[in-house]
Amino acid sequence: MTTKFAADEAQIRQLIDRSVAAIRAMDLATLDACFAPDIVSFDVGPQLVSAGVAAKLQNWKLAFTVFQAPIDYEYRDLAVVVGCDVAFAHGFNRLSGVMKGASQNRAGPWVRYTGAYRKIRGVWLIAHDHVSTPINVMTGQALMSLEPPAVE
Repeated sequence: MTTKFAADEAQIRQLIDRSVAAIRAMDLATLDACFAPDIVSFDVGPQLVSAGVAAKLQNWKLAFTVFQAPIDYEYRDLAVVVGCDVAFAHGFNRLSGVMKGASQNRAGPWVRYTGAYRKIRGVWLIAHDHVSTPINVMTGQALMSLEPPAVE
C-alpha cells in the first residue's frame, strides 16, 4: 500500500468490516448504507446479475431466510488496491451457519470474491461484487468443499 492511498485503503477495509458485521447481525439497513445505489452484483444464486441496491438487498434477505441465527461471515486473504476514486479487492469469503430445518451442522462453502469500490461524494461504497465457486469443467458441478490456500 502506498502512503498516498493508505487512508483510502483503511476506509475501504472499515467499509468491508462494517458490511461483515451487518451480515452477521442480519442488518439490512446497515448493509444498505454500504452499497452504491447502482451496484451491480454477480452473486451466487440463479440470476446472472442483480442491478441496484434494492436487488442486492433482496439477495441478502433471501440468504438470511436460509440460515438460523446466528450466522457467520468471514474473509480470508483480502487484498485491496486503491486508486483516486476507484478501488478493487479480491480474496475468499464464506457465509456459514445452521440451515433452517437442518441438523446442528454448520454449512457454508468458501467462495472467491472480487469487489469494486467507488468514492462517491467523499465516501467509499461497494459498487460491484462478484462471487463465484470453482467448478469441475468435465461435470459442470460446483466444487463446494475447497479451502483457501494456506498462508505461508
